[in-house]
Amino acid sequence: MNFLYQVGIYLYRFVAALMSPFNEKARYFSKGQTSVFGELKERFPMEGDVVWVHCASLGEFEQGRPLIEAIKKQYPTYKVLLTFFSPSGYEVRKDYAQADMVAYLPVDTKANARRFLDLVQPRVAFFVKYEFWKNYIDGLSARSIPLYLVSAIFREEQLFFKKGLRGSWYRQVLSGVDHFFVQNQQSADLLGAVGLTNSTITGDTRFDRVAEIAAARKDLPIVAEFKGQSPLLVVGSSWRPDEEIIMPYLQANPEVKIVFAPHEVKEANITRLMSMAKGQAVRYTQAAESDLTNARVLIVDCIGLLSSVYRYGDLAYIGGGFGVGIHNTLEAAIYHIPVLFGPNYLRFQEAVELVSRKLAFPVDSEEQLRQQLDALFESTDRRAAIAQACSRFMEENIGATQKIVQKVFNNQ
Repeated sequence: MNFLYQVGIYLYRFVAALMSPFNEKARYFSKGQTSVFGELKERFPMEGDVVWVHCASLGEFEQGRPLIEAIKKQYPTYKVLLTFFSPSGYEVRKDYAQADMVAYLPVDTKANARRFLDLVQPRVAFFVKYEFWKNYIDGLSARSIPLYLVSAIFREEQLFFKKGLRGSWYRQVLSGVDHFFVQNQQSADLLGAVGLTNSTITGDTRFDRVAEIAAARKDLPIVAEFKGQSPLLVVGSSWRPDEEIIMPYLQANPEVKIVFAPHEVKEANITRLMSMAKGQAVRYTQAAESDLTNARVLIVDCIGLLSSVYRYGDLAYIGGGFGVGIHNTLEAAIYHIPVLFGPNYLRFQEAVELVSRKLAFPVDSEEQLRQQLDALFESTDRRAAIAQACSRFMEENIGATQKIVQKVFNNQ
């Protein structure tokens, strides 16, 4: 298994280089891999203890970010190195000010892991959620550098918990983690069943992040003016399949207004969405007061506003559930409003929990969406009850970051 793993890593790097002339993501990845050691050599060793935080991509960064910012606030002499595996994480967050350096993670070969750790010499390492790079884990363990997995979540079908050679090999990888900070009891139980009792249930650090975002939310007069006294559905991070089941509801319910904040804000996508609205839409960046009074749809054609837009909604719909998976439900739930999304949500613990508490509602068709929206819009009492329950749910889950910081750094 070790041989196959090493070969797989080299093949991945080779294929990415081969695809780089034809694929933007592969091109960024290959370029980053080529330059990363030169950049690290220029910056290291840093003065002071280095805390290494590794995230696969943007989603994991949102879980690692509260931890980074808590460390920088409480231990200002520590230096934080933030690494990404995916270009979609690195390219968006390469200028993140709270990290002392942001870099690609060199691919997980034995030589790369050894060279990386020789340069960086971290005091402690945090991997976020799903990252299990064997050579880095082995290298940290050999140097007695503590490794913590944060916001981790495990499922029974994962290879770690299977019988046979592959399961045994993957469990051996897990054994190199010093402590698991897991999201739920099921994850702790699965680890315990294979002899890994070094876990603490702390929940998901994203709850802390969305609470911070909500506390710093922006006032958006354009959205407030657009809503007026109308019932408002905010559609966040939408894709075409989401939009196609929502637009008919707009046509059938003239009293309802909708804000679309699509996942993709390129001009071609905004133009397509404007066309779907059949002359009833106005773009956020071009909105005038007279337009807002008569418009039924407001399209947010810029980034950075969605988390503040949700506060104006009576209901929220989160996109992605008819594709690879839903986007961030917590950004909406922090405002204690009912949340709807497509059927592909089961990999997201917070969404599963919201559904189990009847605070979120999955839909798989235009008709099911219509039924749920009608029921929720028509009952202010039901929405008020959901708001109270959602408030309790958020309060129960906020605080994971500080639990992690206290356990890690108070024990050193």
